[in-house]
This record gives sequence, C-alpha cells and structure tokens, in this order.
Amino acid sequence: MRVAFVSMETGSHRDTEANDRIQRLIALLAERGHDVHVCCVSFWDGESVRLERDGVTYHGVADDLDDRRSFCLRLPFTLRSIGPDVIHATAEPPEQVLAANGGATLAGAPLFLEWDGEGGVDDGRLYRLAAGRPNRIVAPSRLVRTWIRELGADGDLIDVVPTPIDTDLIRETEPTDRTDVVYARRLDEDANLESLLLGLAELRDREWEATIIGDGPERPTYERLARDLRIDDRLTFVGEADREERIAIYRSAHVFAQTARRCVFPTELLWALAAGCVGIVEYHADSSAHELVEGRDRGFRTTSEDELTDAILEAGALEYRDYEPAFESFDREAVLERYLRRYRDGRATERLV
Repeated sequence: MRVAFVSMETGSHRDTEANDRIQRLIALLAERGHDVHVCCVSFWDGESVRLERDGVTYHGVADDLDDRRSFCLRLPFTLRSIGPDVIHATAEPPEQVLAANGGATLAGAPLFLEWDGEGGVDDGRLYRLAAGRPNRIVAPSRLVRTWIRELGADGDLIDVVPTPIDTDLIRETEPTDRTDVVYARRLDEDANLESLLLGLAELRDREWEATIIGDGPERPTYERLARDLRIDDRLTFVGEADREERIAIYRSAHVFAQTARRCVFPTELLWALAAGCVGIVEYHADSSAHELVEGRDRGFRTTSEDELTDAILEAGALEYRDYEPAFESFDREAVLERYLRRYRDGRATERLV
C-alpha cells in the first residue's frame, strides 16, 4: 500500500510527543514493506526536494516552517504526483489539512487525520473546517475524541488508537534494582509531582523507596519540597533516561504513579503497566490517564492525596510482576493492524463513491 503522510513539521524539525507518535507509525509501515511518503518542510541539506531515509521518501514541499502558504499551494499537486492509496495528515497546522483534502480529491484517495491533541484542541474556524474534511479521524484517547467532537466532527468517524509500545523490548530488557514507586514525566508546571510527594510523606513511617524519571524547569522545586518533607533520602531523581533505562526501572518497580494535570495520552504509564507495574492515577479533567486503569484489577483512580496514599498501601498487597500480557493489545504490531484495517476500509469506501 502506498501511504502519503502530510506533516509540515517532523521529528527531524522538533522532538515532540505528536511528532514522535506519527513517526512511529511511519516507521512501522516502512518496516512492514509499505511504500511510505512524507510531505513536509525540507529538513535536509542540499537542493534536492526529495530524501530517501530508512525506507521512507520525504518530499520537501516548502523550505521554511513559516511558509505555510507555499506549502499548502504546492501540496495537492505533490500528493497527486505520489499517487497514494491513502493520505494521512496531522492536524497541526489546520491549513495543511484543508490542502491535503484538495490533494485527496485530485489523487482519488481517502483522507485520514491524526489529531494528537497535544496542547489541547483549538476551537478556531480553521480547526472546525479541518474537523469536517477527513474520511476518518484518529485520536489517542477518549478525552481527545471528546474535544474533537466539540468542534463539530462526527463522533462515528473518530477512532481512538493508542500510542503503541514494544512488548518484545519489555521482555528483553533486564530489570534493575528494585524500587517501590516510580514516576516519569517532564518536570514542568503540569507535572504535579507534589501530589505524589505529599502522599509519600504520609507514609514516612513505613519502608519504601521511589524513583523519579525526567527533568525540567520544576525539578529544583520538587527536590526542595522532598527535603522539606524529609523524604529526600528515599527518593532518587534520575533525570532523563532512554527507553531501555526506563523499561528496566519499570520492570523493577511495584507501582507507577501518574499525577500530571495534563496528558492527552499517558505513554509512560502504558509502558509501566505493560512492564508489570500497578497503576495509580490521580484524576484530572485534562488528562486521559484514568482511561488505562479503569476496570483493571491492578489499577487505581484517585482524586486526592489521601486517596493516593491509601492506593499506594492497597497496591502493596498486590503481587509484584515484571510483565503484564494484558497489554499486548497495545503492542506496535497490534496497533499497526488497526491502522491498516481502517486504511483498507477507507479505500473500499472511496471506490464506491
């Protein structure tokens, strides 16, 4: 199958969760042997408008991320020249979605829209127009699906598809030294790590150790709070860690705590749950993390620090595990099949129109 992605910005321009999510899908399709093209702003040296990398063909539709007008004017003709079976666009910026819709008409291909929701969903006019153009919309969580529906999109056309994980990598990674509680996120104003620290402080008369993964502008504040609460000797701030290092910690941990105020999809929580952790999620209106633990025996949803403390105690009574097969439906191959099934459905529908 020939799939053309439309994303002005790629992971080679800027490292974000949204760019990482779509790049994973691009890589999975290429690994499976599909003919994958990406229409983007050039990020490579030289005058060539095309770049072949890792089985993917990148088309430099414009030279500058600020030049949306040129990108959108050229995009429909670039898509027609590719001749894709499916066009898959990202929602940001919305102008590229409207241009991709024109390209889909020229190419006679269905249009899919990946709406990550990172940073929220803007309700501006262009976003509302974009929400009504694609054949299908993909959201990472029910939370983001609700936001998109509020723009006027048909809810029946929105699929919730998680960000995939690699369960083989989890099984192949050796656990590190045992720890009781782990937290992982960029330590910014939405991290809300103080909820966990205050909850742990209530348990200072018990034996426990906790590991904090991640860095950011609020790290000094959280380290100071840990000292003020007199629990800093039980906390390890490890800073940034690569995927294998994170998995090793998750496989060694008993509990993963998710307390962030904003989260369109809890990627680290998913990795930790699949690595055997008991999940404790503090509910917030702008976070979808609770969606992963609802209805699961090894998951708790809390709404206060007292409830979080109680959940940590209850979680301690559950058996330690370093792998959870219940999350194999989130594996990269399983998630890819969900996309491919929708692509095939979209092509069949397009041929009937």
